[in-house]
Amino acid sequence: MPRVGGEPLVGVLALQGDVREHLAALTSCDAQPLPVRTVEELSAVDALVLPGGESTTISRLLRVFGLEPVLRQRIADGMPCLATCAGLILLSREILDGRGDELALGTLDIAVRRNAYGRQVESFESAVNVEPLGVAPFPGVFIRAPRIDAVGPAAHVIASLDGEPVAVRQGAHLGLCFHPELTDDLRLHELFVRQVDEHLESSAA
Repeated sequence: MPRVGGEPLVGVLALQGDVREHLAALTSCDAQPLPVRTVEELSAVDALVLPGGESTTISRLLRVFGLEPVLRQRIADGMPCLATCAGLILLSREILDGRGDELALGTLDIAVRRNAYGRQVESFESAVNVEPLGVAPFPGVFIRAPRIDAVGPAAHVIASLDGEPVAVRQGAHLGLCFHPELTDDLRLHELFVRQVDEHLESSAA
């Protein structure tokens, strides 16, 4: 799919989870969004959002649709990723309470626990200070959120809540425990799109 008007082509993994909300946010951030369900679509995008949902289900569907090896290769080739909630679990190097068949792609140098902030009924919203966004806090929406238990030297913590990391940046990748797509605040999507633009510019130089 060709890029339109110079806007980066940002895919949203559309196997399960908060796909529509991410697509809408990216559209508002001057990106060209594309739902990604096939190898061809995954091969075409400049960057990828891995949304919230059920990490074990997404892991299984990545294999069913033959996307796992292509996703691994695209990430190895430097494709930027924004991972939220379940997406964060998929990009972690270790799932401390995961099942044997659950994917941990090792993109982010973190170890996580699934649903560690509680069940669906224990979902909450809390103001989160995100370092690259300046002084205005971000409305963090935590729904069956994973907890980051350990952060390795390759990952940089950009937000904490009650002393625990809830967002990291590693190179061109962003990983969030919470759901920015469920708020009206576009700053994290804007930050990611800027990172994608910078990555594309540096790759073309």
